[in-house]
Amino acid sequence: MKKSMFFSPMALMTISLIAADSNPKDDVTSAAKKLGEKANYSWKTTVVVPESAQFRPGPTEGKTEKDGFTHVTMSFGDNTTQAVLKGDKAAVTNREGEWQSLADLDNAEGPGRFLGFFVRNIKTPAVQAADLAAAAKDLKKEGDAYSCDLTEEGAKTLLTFRPRGGGDGPTVSNAKGSVKFWLKEGELSKYEFKVTGKVSFNGNDRDVDRATTVEVKDVGTTKVEVPEGAKKKLS
Repeated sequence: MKKSMFFSPMALMTISLIAADSNPKDDVTSAAKKLGEKANYSWKTTVVVPESAQFRPGPTEGKTEKDGFTHVTMSFGDNTTQAVLKGDKAAVTNREGEWQSLADLDNAEGPGRFLGFFVRNIKTPAVQAADLAAAAKDLKKEGDAYSCDLTEEGAKTLLTFRPRGGGDGPTVSNAKGSVKFWLKEGELSKYEFKVTGKVSFNGNDRDVDRATTVEVKDVGTTKVEVPEGAKKKLS
């Protein structure tokens, strides 16, 4: 005997509304928000650039705790730099391993000043993923992954550092980008973004082609240890 299934118009309407309320951008935004609400977590960032690129950053390891400290270890060639952030304050090591505040870097020249810009632009994955989701054109879901192109403005933002005080910074042309997120059981586990464009600053033009991958790990089990020298600069 065959059994037929009957759905009332109200039931069908409810199912349709649930499906309409859930979309890929909401899924990713929600996952980023959930990550930011965790007590702590770690991450690893890797950046891939063309072999001909002059600036070749190494991997970055980060640890953060909710409403607490964020500790980041960055490598540039043979040099390793540490940064500790809390709120709008930050401390970073110089080539000799000595801790400096952002105020110290503001008065520096050359690489030191650039490092200050760089540290001010450090974002935890929860914040950066939310920003990327906001700059996504039209996210599509394929399995556990969500991907699409970035808006031109979103790609421009990723290609430059914001100068202190909102002064004139680099100009960007031909900015393009894409983004991809991986969610596991509704939680953000990894994301990557790729950007290309021409950056012009002080009469110098530079072609940029960069792919960045961020992997989230040790959620809820991360311990952030802050060196005493950093604490003194943050006080």
